[in-house]
Amino acid sequence: MKPLRVYVDTSVIGGCLDEQFREESCRLLDAARAGRLTLLVSAVVGRELASAPPELLDLVRGLPAACVQEVALTEEIIALRDAYLDAAIVSRKWSDDATHVAAATVGRADAIVSWNFRHIVRLDKMKAYNRVNLLNGYGILTIISPREVFPDESDEH
Repeated sequence: MKPLRVYVDTSVIGGCLDEQFREESCRLLDAARAGRLTLLVSAVVGRELASAPPELLDLVRGLPAACVQEVALTEEIIALRDAYLDAAIVSRKWSDDATHVAAATVGRADAIVSWNFRHIVRLDKMKAYNRVNLLNGYGILTIISPREVFPDESDEH
């Protein structure tokens, strides 16, 4: 089976150093190392990680290149981000959050995975992002936290 392509924002990676989020964040990165997921990231993630603690940077550098794919910040992504901002889904102060969602959408991620329950993983925000996506000719983006990603469990129906 082809690995799922999930866009991860900085909160997921940083979650590996947070007691509350460690288990699920590390599980997600382990699934990527094992080839069950491809992690999509953008330059926003890189910029946000620039001031991260050394142990987090070591964790990221230790990921096999084959399991990480960078989504370039194209004019198309910036235009979609601006559409989210114009729709007042988040304020311009939180434009990086909107950029993560736009990069996941344009990059055709199977889902965006985040611990950001204020600006991304929240029902009203999900509906608003997807409304703008549909108005701009994109599909529905699945928005979930790492808790909803279970790449190593079999389907037990």
